[in-house]
This record gives sequence, structure tokens and C-alpha cells, in this order.
Amino acid sequence: MKNSFYFFVLFFISVPTFSEDIELIQVTNRLSEPWGMSFIDDNNLLITEKTGDIKRVDMTNGKRYTIEHNLDFYYYGQGGLLDILYKDEYVYVSYSEDRGEGSTSTSIARGLYNEKEIIFKNIFRAEPPISSGYHFGSRIVIKNNHLYASVGERGGGMIAQDITNHPGSIIRINIDGSIPKDNPKFIDKPNWLPEVYQIGIRNPQGMYLSPFNGKVYISNHGARGGDFFGEVKFGENYGWKIIGWGGTNYSGTKIGDGSAWKPGFTKPIHTWTPSIAVSNILIYDGDAYPDWKGDVLVTSLKYRTLYRLDFVDGKVKKQHIVFEDKIGRLRDIEINSKGELFIINTSGYLWKLLVK
Repeated sequence: MKNSFYFFVLFFISVPTFSEDIELIQVTNRLSEPWGMSFIDDNNLLITEKTGDIKRVDMTNGKRYTIEHNLDFYYYGQGGLLDILYKDEYVYVSYSEDRGEGSTSTSIARGLYNEKEIIFKNIFRAEPPISSGYHFGSRIVIKNNHLYASVGERGGGMIAQDITNHPGSIIRINIDGSIPKDNPKFIDKPNWLPEVYQIGIRNPQGMYLSPFNGKVYISNHGARGGDFFGEVKFGENYGWKIIGWGGTNYSGTKIGDGSAWKPGFTKPIHTWTPSIAVSNILIYDGDAYPDWKGDVLVTSLKYRTLYRLDFVDGKVKKQHIVFEDKIGRLRDIEINSKGELFIINTSGYLWKLLVK
């Protein structure tokens, strides 16, 4: 694939929004199903396209450059190239890996950054490979040289309770792919797989490391309702598919006995029923909008809305709508060192959010 760039004069076109105090400015477009993004620095942003490319966007002018790679991905359904994270000269990518005969796994690879081509090496793959195009999860964060990633249950339901499989879990590995010796398996969960940190999740497409307390948080898709925002906790179980966090099956039937939560399972911090199709999250710690410090920003695919949650002492006090149904389905949100916010939508646009 040739290295290429594009520039569009739409860079300074703005869109009127829900509030007169907010403006959305288009940075670039014609991205192919963008899924994840990560800043190298304030002038350079990496974006994954689910269809297979990694782009570097020059934030000073909107030009887009293609970075070649060697990932053996499978673009099908919800799968393809998914999240991306730049950290200390390395790039980490989660993706649906082609495992042969139509089966795939949520996999993670690591490669030294190069603006022309990145040679990746796999550091994790979810077992077993599954023939499904659904629920890869795939968000990644790094905390103290440990990589946390969400591994969706691939539509398998109770597989999320099967401790001999990865689907339906949060995994934690060292950044080189080795296993931390303080993971649950080595402390009090001897039957768990060594990479598994928490079980019982469905399809978490959001994950963020809090800059305030160092905790890792996720957002998770329920079925028909039951989306949630919650904390990643060592050795615990969110309960899928014994419980559905207030949602039902798509047929309208109960999940389990219909309980939204039961003792013994991790309790979500905040839930949404009906579902908002929650995608990625961000806990704001920038200087650009000091009134938002500590708030959780939540992107919604279904309602095409950016929500802001007042998050105080581990509880959501109030939910606000920043804007809704203005730029399509919202996939990811990212922050630069200045505290400026950027959003990608599934239609292929990158937007800068200004709060006046």
C-alpha cells in the first residue's frame, strides 16, 4: 500500500449544535469506518480504520497519511482494525485476527512506531477462536506498564462465565505480552486463565484510565437495555449472562430471572435502559474546560449523542447532553495535552469540539 495523504478545505467548516456555547469543527473526512484514535503529540493523531488502514492525521492542516502494517486482520461484521494506543514510541492495536476457516479472535499487537510502516508482533489473542462477527470489545489502556483490554463475548452469552475462555473478560498483561504475577490466577483464582483480570462482561467498547484515582473504567453494551459505565475490579464478575443490568434479550424475554443486579457480582456505577449503544468514554482532566474536570464524557452510537456525567466520589450525580444527533454515530473521543477534545464518527469524520 502506498503512503498517501489527502487534504480537504472543509477543515474550518463548523456545524451548529445543541447549545449555542458549543461548536464542532471538522478536522478531516473520508476516513473508512474509523474506530480508535491516539495522539502521538498535539500535532499528530493516529486513527484506525475498521476496514484495515492506520492513518496519521497532521492536526495542523488535516492531511492524512497511510501507515503500512503487517496485521492479519479479518474485516467482517463488527471486526477489523479496532482500538489503537500510542505509548513511549510503541503502538498497540486491538483487532479481529483471522484465525482461519472463518474464525477470528480479539487480538492485540505491538510495534515500534514508524511513520511509513509498523511491524507488529502479537502479544495477546483470545482463545478460543470463534466464528462470529460480533462483540469483540477491544478497547485498551496502559497503567504502570500493564495493558488492560476488553474482550467481548462474541455473542456467546454464558461463555462470559466460563473461566477456561477469554471471551467476556477484561484481560491484563505486561506491555511485552508476558503475564503479571499478581493477576487473579496467582492470588485467589487458580482456575482462571492467567491473563484474565475480571469476567462476566458482554461487549465493552469503552475503557479509560482515570487521571484522578488511577482506576480503570469501562463502558459496556447491554442487550436490549442494560448498557453501563463501571469500574474494572480485580478478580470480580459483572455477571453476564446471569444478569443483564436492567436490560432484556432482543426478543423481549428476561435475562436470567430478570434481576438488574445480584449480590456477589460487580455493580455498575451507572446504567442506561433503553440502551444508548455506548461506545468509548473519557474522564476529563484538561485545562480548556475547567468546569468539566472529573466529568465522564460518553459517546453514543444509537442516539448520536455526547453525554457528560457529573462523576463525584464514585457516583454519577447527573447526566447532561452536550449535543445530540448532529454529526452521526459517535465512535471515539480523545483529548490532547491542551485539554482540547476530538471525536470520530462512523461516517468517517474527525471533529474538534469547542466549548465557548
